[in-house]
Amino acid sequence: MFGNKGVVLMERPNVSWDNVAGLDSVKQTLREAVILPLKYPNLFTGRTRRPWAGILLYGPPGTGKSDLIKALANEAADTSFFYVSSRKISSKWSDGENLLQTLFTAAREHKNSMIFIDEVDALCGNCSEYESSRRIKTEFLVQMGGENRNVQKRICVPLPEAEVRSEIFKIQLGKAVHSLTEENFTELGKITNGFSGFDISVVVKEAMLKPVRKVQTATKFRKVEEACNKDPLESDTVNDLLIPCSSEAQGAIEMSWEDLPKNKLLETNVSMGDMLESIANYKPTVTDDDLRKVEEFKRDFVTL
Repeated sequence: MFGNKGVVLMERPNVSWDNVAGLDSVKQTLREAVILPLKYPNLFTGRTRRPWAGILLYGPPGTGKSDLIKALANEAADTSFFYVSSRKISSKWSDGENLLQTLFTAAREHKNSMIFIDEVDALCGNCSEYESSRRIKTEFLVQMGGENRNVQKRICVPLPEAEVRSEIFKIQLGKAVHSLTEENFTELGKITNGFSGFDISVVVKEAMLKPVRKVQTATKFRKVEEACNKDPLESDTVNDLLIPCSSEAQGAIEMSWEDLPKNKLLETNVSMGDMLESIANYKPTVTDDDLRKVEEFKRDFVTL
């Protein structure tokens, strides 16, 4: 929208609350601020009971703040959703102010509007040496104040606890074929202390690629039987699917992945070993300095 290469979008995000593990109190507050006033406007009338005009989600990077807002926008189907990338606005030195003006004007023209400003610290951090950057920040503050949209509610989105981390592993695996048990997921949650949701998504992606790499490096394959009908009452099987194997395996056939016929490769399970190896080779992105800054912000600016 506005001809600015995706800086501002008005499409409904394809993210649901189920895509965000844990954070129940944050979800409740967001729904209280947006969904309840939309469904029951009679409850939010007068001067003393009004929905929050502005909400700030803060916390370590990669904890799901953006997905929370996208899930909220998805549920709030009757609102116009504006997504703003602060870094892209800040990089457009010549028209950043005009873009902000256009954004807030468009939002005012819609009866119910939601503006999501991603990485707002990039827009409203310390003024740089550039005059244009200061003008963008000033324009943003004017627009917020002009609409009485000062940040009234500040909500911390923390690093996930062990139980939530286990759930994130499940969400990230999705429908991928794997051999992990409930005990495995519990163990993964316990051994990833300090990992953010983003960190876990990277770990899972790396683990899911490990079976693919085994296919790429394999020199021997063997035929296996696989049910082609998922109904347990049916017994139809396909017995010419192939999986990587060792040279000593019975029925081993010498070939490379490039020799495999199309649709004859059996998808290999992601294993607990794949997960553990991926975790062992990954360094969490959230630092002690990040956590310190969150605590300082909470101490200095959060009163509720």
